[in-house]
Amino acid sequence: MPVQKREIFGWAMYDFANSAFATTILAVIFNQYFATIVAGGERGIELFGFRLHGASFFTFSVALSMAISAVLAPFLGAVADASASKKRFLMTFCYTAILFTSLLYFVHTGNYWRGAIFFIIANIGFAGGNVYYNAFLLEISTDDNIGRISGLGWALGYIGGGALLGINLIMLKYPEWLGFPTGYFTVQDCFFSVAIWWFVFSLPTFLFLRERSQKVLPRSGKSYFSEGYQRLQHTFRRIRTFRELTKFLIAFLIYNDGIETVIVMASIFGADVLGMKTNELILFFLMVQGIAFLGSMIFGFLADAIGSKRTVMISLGIWSLIVLWAFQLGIIWDPKTEYWILGALVAIVLGGSQAASRSLQGIFTPDANSAEFFAFFGVSGKFASIFGPLIYGILIAITGSVQSGVLSVLLFFVVGMVILWTVNEKKGMEEKERPVI
Repeated sequence: MPVQKREIFGWAMYDFANSAFATTILAVIFNQYFATIVAGGERGIELFGFRLHGASFFTFSVALSMAISAVLAPFLGAVADASASKKRFLMTFCYTAILFTSLLYFVHTGNYWRGAIFFIIANIGFAGGNVYYNAFLLEISTDDNIGRISGLGWALGYIGGGALLGINLIMLKYPEWLGFPTGYFTVQDCFFSVAIWWFVFSLPTFLFLRERSQKVLPRSGKSYFSEGYQRLQHTFRRIRTFRELTKFLIAFLIYNDGIETVIVMASIFGADVLGMKTNELILFFLMVQGIAFLGSMIFGFLADAIGSKRTVMISLGIWSLIVLWAFQLGIIWDPKTEYWILGALVAIVLGGSQAASRSLQGIFTPDANSAEFFAFFGVSGKFASIFGPLIYGILIAITGSVQSGVLSVLLFFVVGMVILWTVNEKKGMEEKERPVI
């Protein structure tokens, strides 16, 4: 059955909906609130007899949530393919994340264990849902338009995340615009607004997006979980035959370390190193969201025009220059001015590099195993979310300085770029035609 435009719209709206979590919770408000207020900032907390910087405690929470997601994703992806239930799994992870995001409303100063537990579960739901959301991309696109559709999803994500972030700024700074007295809203209200936004704007996804894959009946006496486990074992054995896909996943694992670390640490860096307040950080990320919308669309078209691999390589070169400049922040103008300039450069490549990566994964992935293979793609991203923030957190714990580990991010971009250079797109597309099952 032909793909209808409303299905593409419904698919892209999930990015519009859940990007509120990526911005308000992961990137801008909750992360720096948790690191500096809930977990004590530089004063930190006592953990197993050690004094731990609040930023380190947050990055360790991110790493743990991603480790759990990385373990679950391949198996559940295989189950979803066998039972043709990607949409059902997406709903389960989505609503779990929404529930625990709403519970962040009850996290206040000193509630670092409560906040960590609620955040970890919410982040598992956020990351797990993205596995199935990404897998649907193959069902609604072709090799000719996958870059544009992938870019559309990222672009709407930046609009959605930026729109709620703008509302959060009004809630905190200008509540009278909404008819409320000064000081009426707190950051906890912003966290709750993410849950409401996510719930409302994900409805088009579940109303319009169709499950097009077919169930594979499990063998006699076996459940879909058993069938999924056997499919996963089989894929692990065969994945080595997809040499170009395997090389890409290794490269993505490494360079996405750098990207995820920048996303998680940017507002903490601004608050700790530059002394930026929450209102300033929201304005900064609103600027990032606006430019990133254009960047993701441009890079989506660029991926279709010159190839996804070349597009990712260009973005990684820009990422490397950004990290070098951040290490020498203040070399030309004052540090805060340069931080805003770096934010604009990050915005240009942020969505573009990830959209082009998703497109490259898509053209290498067999249609019949989309959730399963996108789970491997998700695992690469999740392991990136483990090691990047973990290494950064360890450096902060050792040195006591948030700025001390910024140059280490460069290594991820350079090594990832070198490995990606060896990937052959033509061979990868030929390998795609080999059946996995």
